[in-house]
Amino acid sequence: MMFKSVKTGLLAAVLVASAVVANAQKKLTQGTATYTAETPQGSMDQKFKFNGNIFRLDMEQGPATIGILQDYVAKTGLMLIDVPVAQKQFAVKMSKQEIEQAEAASPKLSDFKATGEKQKIGNYNAEKYTYKDDKGETYELWATTEVELPAGFFGSQFKDIKGTLVKYTTFQNGMKVNLTLKGVSEDKVGPFSLEVPSGYEVVTMQQLMSMMQGGGQ
Repeated sequence: MMFKSVKTGLLAAVLVASAVVANAQKKLTQGTATYTAETPQGSMDQKFKFNGNIFRLDMEQGPATIGILQDYVAKTGLMLIDVPVAQKQFAVKMSKQEIEQAEAASPKLSDFKATGEKQKIGNYNAEKYTYKDDKGETYELWATTEVELPAGFFGSQFKDIKGTLVKYTTFQNGMKVNLTLKGVSEDKVGPFSLEVPSGYEVVTMQQLMSMMQGGGQ
């Protein structure tokens, strides 16, 4: 039923949101970063609105509107699912422990090395880095110092990179995600809160997945 049509997009949204969130120079404290994400489910553009330490990603999947908020310093988060046709609103709180457990399940990235190679990718002059995962596979990324996002925006695995990630590969729950920056705008967004809005039913991720598997309530 309606929940089943939401499931794939919901999972993809969670994974992509986690993947983008990494240390990024114009230095921005609020605005919107737009990335194109390529996943096994396909390609999608995602707009990450950020204010201070919190970002928000909104997307539509089937009959549902999904909002994902995360404090990328405190490592806590909130997912809001609104299904108007069912007159249902759900909120899933994400604890630091849950987020760290998800990070621990992903391959470890290391051995970041600047190559000195320069290239313009989109609107940004970027430098190439190489790195590898704990299975020995090698990757490359491109980073720019022309714009700086808030510290912690890209997550702890990329903390040794100087600059904002323009093009890179990461993993979430074992799924490879390729991300390319389309642009960053300095606009007024937020402020955002991880408090559950009025009218939302608080459920766990397990309960939400159970409802989707069973066709909803």
